[in-house]
Amino acid sequence: TIRKQIMSRYDLLELGNIVATSNALDFAEANNIHLSSLVHRHQHGDWGDLCQDDIDSNQEAIVHGERVFSSYQFGQDKIWIITEWDRSVTTILLPIDY
Repeated sequence: TIRKQIMSRYDLLELGNIVATSNALDFAEANNIHLSSLVHRHQHGDWGDLCQDDIDSNQEAIVHGERVFSSYQFGQDKIWIITEWDRSVTTILLPIDY
């Protein structure tokens, strides 16, 4: 499992259950992408390729308990990671899955 059992003092948010779509899993495998590394980045505030407004929204979301979104670019494709407002689940997906 890519879920860490114990959060470190540097984790910005709890992830809840971590799930991934089959498209995201297939894409990651085909492109040798380590999803655990992306989840780690997401959890520690490296939200990938976001504009400043989206980065600011994530900062607010952490404080106010709202949804947190990351986007990581791989060539012409992206992997998204979304942690729900209640921190019950974090989903790894491709934009086509949304």
